[in-house]
Amino acid sequence: MRVIKAASVAYMAGLALALSGIVPVSRTVVKAASQDNSNSPTKLGQQTFRYDTFGDEQLWTDVLRMPEVISTVSPATALAVGLKVDVDALPPEVTSALAAGQVNLNDPAVTIALLKLNAVVGVKGQVSDTGQLTSIGITCAFCHSTVDNSFAAGIGKRLDGWGNTDLNVGAIVALSPALDDATKAEFRTWGPGKYDPRHHAFNGTSIIPLNSPSLPIVIPPIYGLKGVGFETVTADGPISYWNAYVGVSQMGGHGSFSDPRIGLTISQTPDLVTPKLPNLLAYQLSLNPPKPDPGSFDPAAAARGKDLFRGQAGCNTCHVQPLLTDVLSGPDKTVPFLHDPSEVGMDPGYAERTATGKYRTTPLRALAFHAPYFHDGSAPDLLAVVNHYDTLFNLHLTDTQKADLVQYLRSL
Repeated sequence: MRVIKAASVAYMAGLALALSGIVPVSRTVVKAASQDNSNSPTKLGQQTFRYDTFGDEQLWTDVLRMPEVISTVSPATALAVGLKVDVDALPPEVTSALAAGQVNLNDPAVTIALLKLNAVVGVKGQVSDTGQLTSIGITCAFCHSTVDNSFAAGIGKRLDGWGNTDLNVGAIVALSPALDDATKAEFRTWGPGKYDPRHHAFNGTSIIPLNSPSLPIVIPPIYGLKGVGFETVTADGPISYWNAYVGVSQMGGHGSFSDPRIGLTISQTPDLVTPKLPNLLAYQLSLNPPKPDPGSFDPAAAARGKDLFRGQAGCNTCHVQPLLTDVLSGPDKTVPFLHDPSEVGMDPGYAERTATGKYRTTPLRALAFHAPYFHDGSAPDLLAVVNHYDTLFNLHLTDTQKADLVQYLRSL
């Protein structure tokens, strides 16, 4: 896709007119989506997941002052830090112009236009009649959606439930003019696809410290959770517990959350988060993991790997069928069955900052689609995962056996 780096005055005037003419179309599209005839919990949850900021503009606009920054950010820069564009939110005239290379992706004004179209996945901006970005908020889709790149890199149809492993949250937040240099430097160490949910919290007024130094973890996919019961790596609570924690303390939503185990209580009225949790849960549980791509694994090797998984390697001791986790194997299904960090060879640092202090056995859902692995991303690929447990449990697997196990994991 060709990018126009410099445009004539006539071209820019024409583009401004075109963008001005597009605005009513975008409003119609968003309105139609929000007025879908289906009032099922799943459909309502989808709208919450994609478009509800829970009032977190109080953090992103009022405290972090992100409109000041984003007004100067070009689409090319936004795509470079992992933000995605929903092609279905773009009117045909815009996709045609993009395909023809007639849109300057180095122009911050185009970013504002995309926000006005509600086309930036997980980001909601309010734009004045004079074209000024007046507020910014984020939604659940900010971290837990990506696109299929069907139109161009970073531009395509939504893939809800996928962890956005390109998203550099730390670099984005570090652009805030409200943060001190030390905090910005710490955020910049996170890198793409990682976030530290135990570093800080927002209490409705200010950002408060929780733990330091920062220990970021991989942004996880949230598909394939039906029946699992606990979604986070340390299983602090069921899915809606974590949605409440993130929605209020991390996204900055206007709501209430309390967990004495971690010494955090935030109270705000009205609560814009808690009433949305049941529908949000319904939508999350409807998200199925993607199937392996055709030809992405060797079926014969995967069959041998499956025998190893259930036999000599003993992986199914913890990765119990059918969900390939043992988190609900205890006598009380409301209490997660967990493992001490030493049992699984994991760094205890992050777990020590959580409510349980332990780690959950990860459900092995669509592994091929969300490298790197382990909570901290310390295993870059599936062979590194197999090598970790081969060493930890003295399995003495041969190279061929390891390769077969990798093929089986790729088939899940």
